[in-house]
Amino acid sequence: MTADAPQSILAPNGTVGIVGGGQLGRMLALAAAELGLKTHIYCPEADCPAAQVATAFTQAPYDDMAALTAFATQVDVVTYEFENIPVTTVAQLAQHKNVFPSAAALEVAQDRLVEKSFMRAQGLDVAAFFDITDLDSLTTALAETGGTGILKTRRFGYDGKGQWRLDAESDLAAVLQELNGQPAILEKLVPFEREVSILVARAQDGTTAAYDVIENVHRHHILHSSTLPAALPADAHKQATQIAEKLAAALDYVGVLAIECFVVGDALLINEIAPRVHNSGHLTQDACHCGQFEQHIRAIAGWPLGDARAHSNAVMTNLLGDEIEQWHGLAAQPATYIHLYGKAEARDGRKMGHVTQLMPKA
Repeated sequence: MTADAPQSILAPNGTVGIVGGGQLGRMLALAAAELGLKTHIYCPEADCPAAQVATAFTQAPYDDMAALTAFATQVDVVTYEFENIPVTTVAQLAQHKNVFPSAAALEVAQDRLVEKSFMRAQGLDVAAFFDITDLDSLTTALAETGGTGILKTRRFGYDGKGQWRLDAESDLAAVLQELNGQPAILEKLVPFEREVSILVARAQDGTTAAYDVIENVHRHHILHSSTLPAALPADAHKQATQIAEKLAAALDYVGVLAIECFVVGDALLINEIAPRVHNSGHLTQDACHCGQFEQHIRAIAGWPLGDARAHSNAVMTNLLGDEIEQWHGLAAQPATYIHLYGKAEARDGRKMGHVTQLMPKA
């Protein structure tokens, strides 16, 4: 929405519709409740974490247009907690209620080729990338990247899924067979020093609130820990805020936007964006005056944005699989905040919760 467009302001006791029932939806619902707002979850799975804490729940497929329409009539504004829902789902809901972020922003984020082309068009730095359609295009692209690269499906894939690291020893024909005809993109390997994420909230009137840059550590392609603030010079923090605000404005974005970047020397190279609240931003719940979940609800509800400044330094660690069994010992640690997601089965690598430890600011 532009600054001169009419705002849609949701008063207390209004209802926020959340598409998706995972832990992000759960924490959005909890934040909405703190503001006196009700929530209605739409999700295909019966036992979803978000439904456990919401006011209402609709269990239906994302392509059930009649169920989507009925859901829209029962809420005042709609958001979503992950980016792999069909754009047609958002478009159907948008016929009845405001949906933030918009279907246009979702469409950019869902396709890696579209996403990186969009960022490049804004004059922002990304690693070299190539559209891959067959063996010839893959061979040509690898020649331009020095024989190595990361092949990714253009759509879907997370936590390392749908990705192949290629080098001179790779059987390209076998990899393409495994790809099974899915559109793909080859990205040049980036010799990054660290990975960081930038979170910015943009309100309906165009005002923004950016969080300090967060430094991330991944293990086996899954986020292990996030640290606030990232160990970057002041100029890099300023550059990050400028990148975030520029992208949010270009997308005419409403809500919290996450931007994952590589740090290469003095440069920030954008890896990808997420049109939603983000795992790396969980520590803002406890370390900032207004955490990402409340901030997102404020933005989509037409409320003034909260104070994104951190009152403490923090480290967030994901609890994966049976690591959740550490909850009792973690609960005994000082300045430690435990967030568990209510998932019944602790599968290997599954995000079961997270813990945030606070430290005084230097």
